[in-house]
Amino acid sequence: MKMKNDYTLYLVTDRSLMSTKTLQEAVEQAIAGGCTMVQLREKNIGSLDFFTLAKDIKQITDSHQVPLIINDRIDIALSVNASGVHLGQSDIPASVARKIIGKDRLLGVSVSTVQEALKAQSDGADYLGVGAMFPTGTKTDAQAVSMEELLNIRQAVSLPIVVIGGINKENATSFRDAGIDGLAVVSAIISQPDIKTAAEELKRLFQKGGAGGNEF
Repeated sequence: MKMKNDYTLYLVTDRSLMSTKTLQEAVEQAIAGGCTMVQLREKNIGSLDFFTLAKDIKQITDSHQVPLIINDRIDIALSVNASGVHLGQSDIPASVARKIIGKDRLLGVSVSTVQEALKAQSDGADYLGVGAMFPTGTKTDAQAVSMEELLNIRQAVSLPIVVIGGINKENATSFRDAGIDGLAVVSAIISQPDIKTAAEELKRLFQKGGAGGNEF
């Protein structure tokens, strides 16, 4: 049975951007700074290496009771007993993924339009990743989403929403009144010299609307 999840600060990994020597260290620091979910997204990696890395990361997330989501690779998610899977629009359909992973694992879907959001919801998604909200170097082909479209998506679906794409401490407060559930972040956490502090700052800015945010 799925528990109620905290989407406030959702880390998406990218080993090519991390400031630490290992991804394990980066994830440890991010969780220490307040990350509430971790998505393992590693595109340029073989299946065995992905499996081994996922096992290592899951040991860390489990020790902190933080859900681990696997990007795209349903086989890896099932093999390491991850909390769920996240899919893009060009991945296996969410309706098919739901049948494979069952009803007890989380299913996240990336969307950029109301139509995609409604379909994801009807296909059994548990949450949506909406973006790219701002230009981002981690996914250069991502379709831009306006604040107006984000609000339209929020109104159209009842699922939890995290925003992604160029989210950083300069714009984190922009979403406080959008009715969303959290920020999904890559480089603004994992690339920073002090990952723990970066996570703490982003979480505080999102939750408290930049109290003290002028210093940034």
